Amino acid sequence: MTEDRFETRLSLASRRPVKSHGYVNPKLVRGSTVLYPSCAARREIGKRRLEQEEIYGLYGSETHFALENVVAEIEGGTHCQIVSSGLAAITVPLLAWLKAGDHMLVPDSVYGPTRRFCDSVLARYGVATTYYDPLITEDRLAALMRPQTTAIFSESPGSHTFEVQDVPMLARVAHAHGAKLFMDNTWGIRTFQPFRHGVDVSIQALTKYVGGHSDIVLGAITVATDEDWAWLRAGALDLGQYASPDDCWLALRGARTLTVRLAEQERAALAVATWLADRPEVLRVLHPALPSCPGHEFWKRDFTGACGLFGVVFQPEHDYDAVCAMADALRLFGIGASWGGYESLALPTTNTITRTEGTGRFGGEMLRLQIGLEHTDDLIADLEQGLAVLRGQARTTCASPPCMAGELQDGFSPDGTA
Repeated sequence: MTEDRFETRLSLASRRPVKSHGYVNPKLVRGSTVLYPSCAARREIGKRRLEQEEIYGLYGSETHFALENVVAEIEGGTHCQIVSSGLAAITVPLLAWLKAGDHMLVPDSVYGPTRRFCDSVLARYGVATTYYDPLITEDRLAALMRPQTTAIFSESPGSHTFEVQDVPMLARVAHAHGAKLFMDNTWGIRTFQPFRHGVDVSIQALTKYVGGHSDIVLGAITVATDEDWAWLRAGALDLGQYASPDDCWLALRGARTLTVRLAEQERAALAVATWLADRPEVLRVLHPALPSCPGHEFWKRDFTGACGLFGVVFQPEHDYDAVCAMADALRLFGIGASWGGYESLALPTTNTITRTEGTGRFGGEMLRLQIGLEHTDDLIADLEQGLAVLRGQARTTCASPPCMAGELQDGFSPDGTA
């Protein structure tokens, strides 16, 4: 008998067989106190905190375990820890793994709150961080490794600027030096299988495509070995990490339709990105599936698809105020953080990016677009009238400071979100 395809496995994961009596969806289980028949029973089950046992509310319920199994299925891992947010999915494994005196390598293109965490919390705890060019060569990366380097962090594609990294190369360097490779794989959910490419710890913001409806905040950390699960699970429990079972239940519901939503948003985003690439107002489109995106060759080699998020770089005569005027004029694109929901979003990226290693220079102001489930022709028509507003505010020279994605001031967006 052949194995079911992914779409079928995702539909069936963590629920009863299709012909058994009962409701289709897993139960929503809320609770803190778990009762035991005896003190001996409580002592015995307390030894199994690495397993999916209902020991105490903090350790998870049937609802949490169901979502963890679904995410592990999506990521191709063996164990998953659900946490309270996408940012927690980044910070929890780093706190669980790193210790005072350690050193970590982080790409210069990383999500702003990740950089902020490294430069504040980890620095206070005595962990050093070196930022590296996301498109660094193997020799240059190896030269940055120190005896104290215990982790390499990856985010591919990069936050806002969408550089696709050579993840198998990062894994080679990390493992050759006894380090772990952590990866924020939120953009690549379903289309990038992290453990096939050498990743040790894969991070997901389930707020995005798994939730799919912009109504939950949730994160997940997945590993593929029992050894990595032992320190990750212990660290999550020691840090008191917990996720709302209501949000977990909503994420389970969203996961069932992930493949069809993702396929449609991938198709629509590529159509919009291709249309924008031919516009005279646009200098460059940063969509990993297009050759104009840095690291496109790695996307083509390692990914099986894309999602609905990409960046647009405008010609130098269009300044930040003009880009904001365009965003304000859009009818179908909301202005807001996060992505992966059914609605389209447009977000100017000036003042939301910090680059310290001289990378991320693309020669113009940038706009990040999230393509939702609206009709593609309507989105293009909306962007066309928005570009007319942009043209109406064109300048003759580039203002100071230079119109570059790099050299911006803050690694945190105004409300501290993605």
